[in-house]
Amino acid sequence: MKKLLFLFILFSFVIASAQNSFVIKDVKLFDGEKVIERTSVKVDNGTIVEVAINIHTSGKDQIIDGNGKTLIPALSNAHVHAWAPQSLSQAAKAGVLNVMDMHGVETYQSMMRQLKDSTNYARYFVAGYAATAPEGHGTQFGFPVPTLNKPEDAKKFITDRVEANVDYIKIIVEPWRNTLSSETVAALIKEAHLADRMAVVHVSRLADAINVLSHDADGIVHIWWDKEIKKDQLDKLLEKKTFFVIPTLLTTIKAFDAMNLDEAKLLTKEKLFAQVKKLFDNGVPILAGTDPPNVGINFGTDLYQELQLLNESGMSTIEVLKAGTSNVADAFGLEDRGYVIAGYRADLILLDGDVTNDIKQMNQIITVWKDGKVVKR
Repeated sequence: MKKLLFLFILFSFVIASAQNSFVIKDVKLFDGEKVIERTSVKVDNGTIVEVAINIHTSGKDQIIDGNGKTLIPALSNAHVHAWAPQSLSQAAKAGVLNVMDMHGVETYQSMMRQLKDSTNYARYFVAGYAATAPEGHGTQFGFPVPTLNKPEDAKKFITDRVEANVDYIKIIVEPWRNTLSSETVAALIKEAHLADRMAVVHVSRLADAINVLSHDADGIVHIWWDKEIKKDQLDKLLEKKTFFVIPTLLTTIKAFDAMNLDEAKLLTKEKLFAQVKKLFDNGVPILAGTDPPNVGINFGTDLYQELQLLNESGMSTIEVLKAGTSNVADAFGLEDRGYVIAGYRADLILLDGDVTNDIKQMNQIITVWKDGKVVKR
């Protein structure tokens, strides 16, 4: 009986090993940086172990034909608000395996983060509670939110977020409600950096964007929508430091339509696109994010629409793919992901056709792998 049990365990191990070792042969590859017209990728035990035109295979390797297909890194969504595990499941089904939450309930976030190793859920990175003023934006969603009145409150706020084990700090500057003072924002950014946390800021006005970037913010999580940035303004900002922008174009455009705002006070869609292109042309990393569930945006396939809008803004398809993969990994320090290179996690998307020439091919996903395991779709 013991011998039979041993043989069963051994057989199960061999089957599991075979299922976790595979080679995608003769595929077009976007590796997070560049396109390789034809290559093969070997995955073993959840890790990419080789990328080469000729890969030695053994009997345990599953062979996947990549002819006529494209392989890319799994996507990341740089701006979400996920309230339940179902949101992370919806993201994973669409090949979005990393999501960056920008404001939520820390106790719920702590529980949801435990799903990070589950195949059918996206990994969840969080800011915890966003920094905002009493009755400011972020306080209207029905759950208690710690707020700040003055710069002296910044140290405790950041200490509390660090104790909650947040990945980065989110700050809200939104003048259509009560909002933080410039001095308080500056103090928050300073304390965040002292605590070895990145500070990203919600803005809607150009003046606020310039102000927070002048105070050393690491990134802007929405494009401003009131004025166009001038070349000398951008040059001055870039003299001081590098920063990234998450335009959330889909959210902004949908919000304009939903709120019926005074068009005289808004940038047109074309001018929003021009802002993104100007930032990109001047070397500012652009990250793809959609801000779900605002204005009915989902956690999965709507990220494809954001990629299409970035493409319409004048970014090349390759640069748009970076915006949804390696740019997010680089900006948020997501180690061993965002690229298809040896030693990295096997977080992969196999698509029919050539997404490197037509971003709309994102809708043609064949298989998604998380850590080398197939995500149930």
